[in-house]
Amino acid sequence: QVQLAESGGGMVQAGGSLRLSCVPSGGTITLWSFLGWFRQAPGKEREFVARIRWTGGNGIAYGDSVKGRFTISRDNAKKTVYLQMNSLNPEDTAVYYCAFGTATSWDSWGRGTQVTVSS
Repeated sequence: QVQLAESGGGMVQAGGSLRLSCVPSGGTITLWSFLGWFRQAPGKEREFVARIRWTGGNGIAYGDSVKGRFTISRDNAKKTVYLQMNSLNPEDTAVYYCAFGTATSWDSWGRGTQVTVSS
């Protein structure tokens, strides 16, 4: 099973930026594999943020609430997926989770990293 390690969370003021990183290890990564980011705020359901194909075509998609502000990318040489978050606002405050799976099914989850945006 693929294991995921997130990093890069923290506290930032509204309008600021953060970059999250996710490093997958173990398991089997195939041409159909995707890495994604989800988030969950207190009292709310987990929300899709972004996804990217691990190899080949990008297969990039974003949740509506982050389009134009967040950018997902990968560095296969470093075996890392990034989530660049710009123009952050307090509504972006949540625990952010890295996930591994296919475009429609997520099989592995990281432990999460807290992002807090103050107004």
